[in-house]
Amino acid sequence: MSLAGVYTEWDPLEEIVVGTAVGSENRMVRETEDELDGLCEELRGLGVTVRRLPPQDPASPPAPPDRGADTALAYRPRDGLLTVGETVIQTPAVPGLPSLQSPACRMLLMEYFTSGSRWISAPPPVLTDVMYDPTAPAGERLRELEPVFDADTVLRIGTDLLYLVSDSGNALGARWLQAALGERYTVHPCRGPHGSPHGDFAVVPLGPGLILVNPERVDAEHIPPFLRTWKRIVCPELVDPGPPDGAVHSSGWGGSNILVVRPGLVIVDRRQADLMRVLENNGIDVLPLQLTHARALGSGFHRVTVDVRRTGTLESYRF
Repeated sequence: MSLAGVYTEWDPLEEIVVGTAVGSENRMVRETEDELDGLCEELRGLGVTVRRLPPQDPASPPAPPDRGADTALAYRPRDGLLTVGETVIQTPAVPGLPSLQSPACRMLLMEYFTSGSRWISAPPPVLTDVMYDPTAPAGERLRELEPVFDADTVLRIGTDLLYLVSDSGNALGARWLQAALGERYTVHPCRGPHGSPHGDFAVVPLGPGLILVNPERVDAEHIPPFLRTWKRIVCPELVDPGPPDGAVHSSGWGGSNILVVRPGLVIVDRRQADLMRVLENNGIDVLPLQLTHARALGSGFHRVTVDVRRTGTLESYRF
């Protein structure tokens, strides 16, 4: 039986990969690793199988301007791995970012493959010197020369996938993903009213017919028609704890980068009291944890993990 299988962002979580901050050349590592260990312990207590990624190879290239900290994909595995159904996809990383090619990561992918999962890898970009233009306006820095996208550009809603065309994924990336997945899925390229490089900072599917939306980044004009009938929980203004150490590499809206464990239970930064209150008022239980250096390292709970298996089957959620 395939160990991989994910059809939505909200089906009950069974197996997950959690990143590591080890390899970052700064003082944040110990505290962040302790917090990631706490996340793993909580998930295991909920019956979830947890895998940890090894540190990124120190020989990996640094991130380009405006693309995040040097821990890269070892800390943010959702940048490079995407599970759709029983298919595990290594995505074509934006030029200048390393890919998940460590021997330990490859052994993990081999384990999923030999269990019956489909394992594919998008062609890595070769036009690295001209694909990314840091002088262009936010949201327009990726050129349409070859397919590139980070995995967290994609949100899974059954047979429909939301794909944010942004500084983390170009339109050619959406076309490649559609061709790779075939007719069972529909990839919806969405261009938002903002330059944010990550779709999971703007929309969080919480369950069938229910989404959390960022009011500054999402309106009806910029989401597929089938989502316009869904109930929306508007994310309140978030606390910006700021980076206690290091430069900022993520938006102040990063507190909405939450992880859905199952319908009715989400992991949220404990500093976001208003967000937790709004979710609880809508019948959603909250598990409060913390990633102190999330803004400096560029990731919240969703982005530092890759859900590999959730219960559920492929369905349409077009109501």
